[in-house]
Amino acid sequence: MIRFCCLAILSATLPLFAAGQDTLYGPRGQQIPAPECMNLQFASRLAQPACPPNVHELWLKDIQHWRAERLIRIAYDGSRYDLPALKWTQSSFMQPQMMVHDRYFYDPVAGKYTVDRYLDDLDARYGGIDAVLVWSTYPNMGIDDRNQLEMVKSMPGGIEGVRQMVEDFHRRGVRVLFPMMMWDQGTHTPGKPWPQAIADLMKAIDADGINGDTQDGVPLGFSLAADATGHPLAFEPEGGPSDEALAWNVMTWGQYQFPYLPMVDQYKWLEHRHMVNISDRWAQNKINDLQFAFFNGVGWESWENIWGIWNGITPRDAEAARRVATIERAVAPFLVSPDWEPLYPMHNFGVYASRWPEGSETVWTIVNRTDYDIGGPQMTVALGPNMHYYDLYHGVELKPEPSGGSFAPSFPIEANGFGAILATPAEVKPEIKTLMQRMAAMTGKPLASYSHEPVALPQHVEEIAPTKPAAEAPEGMVRIPGGDFNFKVQGVEIEGEASPYVDVQYAWEDSPRRFHEHPMQVAPFFMDKYPVTNAQFKKFLDATHYTPRDAINFLRDWKNGAFPAGSDNRPVTWVSLEDARAYAAWAGKRLPHEWEWQMAAQSTDGRIYPWGDVWLPANVPTPVTGRAMTSPEPVDAHPQGASPYGVMDMVGNVWQWTDEYVDDHTRAAIVRGGEYYEPQGSIWYFPEAFRNDQHGKLLLMAAGYDRSGGVGFRCVVDAQ
Repeated sequence: MIRFCCLAILSATLPLFAAGQDTLYGPRGQQIPAPECMNLQFASRLAQPACPPNVHELWLKDIQHWRAERLIRIAYDGSRYDLPALKWTQSSFMQPQMMVHDRYFYDPVAGKYTVDRYLDDLDARYGGIDAVLVWSTYPNMGIDDRNQLEMVKSMPGGIEGVRQMVEDFHRRGVRVLFPMMMWDQGTHTPGKPWPQAIADLMKAIDADGINGDTQDGVPLGFSLAADATGHPLAFEPEGGPSDEALAWNVMTWGQYQFPYLPMVDQYKWLEHRHMVNISDRWAQNKINDLQFAFFNGVGWESWENIWGIWNGITPRDAEAARRVATIERAVAPFLVSPDWEPLYPMHNFGVYASRWPEGSETVWTIVNRTDYDIGGPQMTVALGPNMHYYDLYHGVELKPEPSGGSFAPSFPIEANGFGAILATPAEVKPEIKTLMQRMAAMTGKPLASYSHEPVALPQHVEEIAPTKPAAEAPEGMVRIPGGDFNFKVQGVEIEGEASPYVDVQYAWEDSPRRFHEHPMQVAPFFMDKYPVTNAQFKKFLDATHYTPRDAINFLRDWKNGAFPAGSDNRPVTWVSLEDARAYAAWAGKRLPHEWEWQMAAQSTDGRIYPWGDVWLPANVPTPVTGRAMTSPEPVDAHPQGASPYGVMDMVGNVWQWTDEYVDDHTRAAIVRGGEYYEPQGSIWYFPEAFRNDQHGKLLLMAAGYDRSGGVGFRCVVDAQ
């Protein structure tokens, strides 16, 4: 009766493909559920009887049958997992998504990659990583027409520099993945089929794999294209692929649900060599991620820098990650066992285990889902001849006390903690002895003694030195009288909503946040009536012979030191923040603070646009929506778009550099005004901010990467 009742409930939620198979436990998303009767809360709430004694046996047979039939239905071929070039994926347990803008990864002052510094920090904080997803695209992509591959090529040193950076990771035993975004169909075309273009670039830089951003499986054609270059790649889609596609998607992300009872990963159950990296980026408590990873014998996406928003791992979770990764790496051969037995029967409610046999040896990975410590006998195991048992988590041998041919090992498990047991008839291997020594040292301090409080990274704005005060408006500049100003603005970041730490932290705030409002006194100043033009920037170059150290993309639209014909009065673009500062210093000026820019655009009446409260398309350039940028319009093309003070071309032609914000991991510039180029086809491109109460946050890495055809600048001078 219970069986048919549960079947009726479950069948309403199963996908159609699975409904044809006889199972009580069809996958829910990417996860196979446990018997509901094992959840005491469920049993109490619905007055269900306790689990029958053989519930685990029945459940295991059910999902084993489902697996066997499913593999037949999809004509599964797992030969790709045997490729030597992809074997590394089967023990790649810790993988952060790393923004290329992370200051631990690249030093713009020294002009070099600092891979060792980045890895040393992760080693110290949570035990290091096995692979890294190097993220060079979103959220900056779309501010100009560089496509996803050109963003990689814009990184310091170009292709050769990136290849050397990848080699620096390889030298430390870390594999390297890059993302692919098939939503990127609004910028430059790659000039060849995307699978071939991606495969060619990944071979050129010697990358190991590709993360398929927003992909529900990466199609086979991408693997075949990589194979054709002689450089196979591991493909890791963000979303769940079809079961058949497991044959060529040897990794996936796991964007799980986290019920109290751990669920079994569908892909790992179908293909025991498949690697999942659980991704739960916005969660501040990572215990669910780590426990479900340990239970399933899979990995974790240890992601902290989320598009420049720091969601750091707490010390407690970092220490838990260190312990989980240390054990998983040491017992990795067990965790690809085809005889994996999840939900091995345990004695105590809230304690769940997976059994991983390999030959004559067996490992159990164990999690305590309760909020209290649990000790005493934890499970019952058969006591074979000469069998030895080891508590791998605490690094001690367990002495059997036989009872009728079985043994109930006793060991403690911390609240929300972990355990691991090894059974072996032989002397433990040297690597296991080393593991036990390391774990004994680690676990001498309980997890509960580490802080579990999230901490915001404080940001500061980079100082802008004042100019020599001017009594009268310098040529080409407009006086802004200053005075009382209610500075109200919000960031337009696509993700993060109103979560803590989104956007920037002004000096009067105690942490970053998206929404800002502050009454302030603004000193009078003079602002350029127009953005700096190509002709003006050419005078600077002729006078100073300025040559940036990182020249990638510098004045990319110029040829042989000359701007395009007819572009003298158009805003100069493809200049970095550093290039703009150099020009300003030469001119005896400086870049504006953001609130100065906004006051010049808005005055003190709170208007939405420089000209008023109603959007008027005629007051700005007509957007360019093709796959290639043209050029911004002349700076004086739309006089009707002037601000109350007569400042021109503030909105819709080019973004304009203002302040730079820095925390321990990220640099970002606030850009104002929006631009004329609007690539189409995706919500993920860099968002516009035409309103006076909105700003863009552009992540900074290096001058060559930061330069854009959609960003220019204007200057200010302090007034007496």
